[in-house]
Amino acid sequence: MATYVLVHGAWHTGDLMAATAEPIRAAGHAVHTPTIAGNNPGDSRATTGLETAIASVADYITGANLRDIVLVGHSYGGMVITGVADRLAGRIARLVYWNAFVPNDGESLNSMVPLHYRALFDQIAAASGDNSVMLPYPIWREAFMNDADGDLAQSAFDQLNPHPYATFTDPIKLSVNPAEMQVAKSYINFTEDTALPHSHGWHPRLSEKLGLFRLVQRPGGHEVCFTNPEGLAEAIMAAGRD
Repeated sequence: MATYVLVHGAWHTGDLMAATAEPIRAAGHAVHTPTIAGNNPGDSRATTGLETAIASVADYITGANLRDIVLVGHSYGGMVITGVADRLAGRIARLVYWNAFVPNDGESLNSMVPLHYRALFDQIAAASGDNSVMLPYPIWREAFMNDADGDLAQSAFDQLNPHPYATFTDPIKLSVNPAEMQVAKSYINFTEDTALPHSHGWHPRLSEKLGLFRLVQRPGGHEVCFTNPEGLAEAIMAAGRD
């Protein structure tokens, strides 16, 4: 049986991965769902950058003495797991990117999103008072949860929290790019995900930066942790198997 560490995306906490973790545990695996620094209640959004976020997950893994792990990252979580893999290569059996950003050394999340997203985030962060960004509900509803009804979209949105914007703008520092990392890699692509426009989408634009990787595709939008956690768990186990 495997040990999975599920790393959430922006605006989320580890608690929002609970419904996905349950079927993976039921299949006999160990599952951990840490919350990245900057997304815990009471965390300073103004002082949390990408390096702090990466270090928080690396510290969780070493603190729990986890080894041979399947490290899964969703969306922004792809930035974090890439940094963790660069720092803790010997503890990771496989990296799994779930509709996630795949950075090379020196790239930021903002360098991989469309210009109109950057402009929107800049505006929100400037008005926030603490350099945080919160996703506007219309974008959440139409682009992130396009496969959900209105009630589910609203209830999910109500569980989100402001995100430290520096984690989007900071360039990542890597000793080696993902394609050269000596670890197995997988990419999960939910095909109705329009959080990034399909002309500027997740797969193959970002997945191909992994070099050799396993591709797992399923129907669904960006937030299947809310709309279909059982199907997401199945995809994660397919991506994480030997």
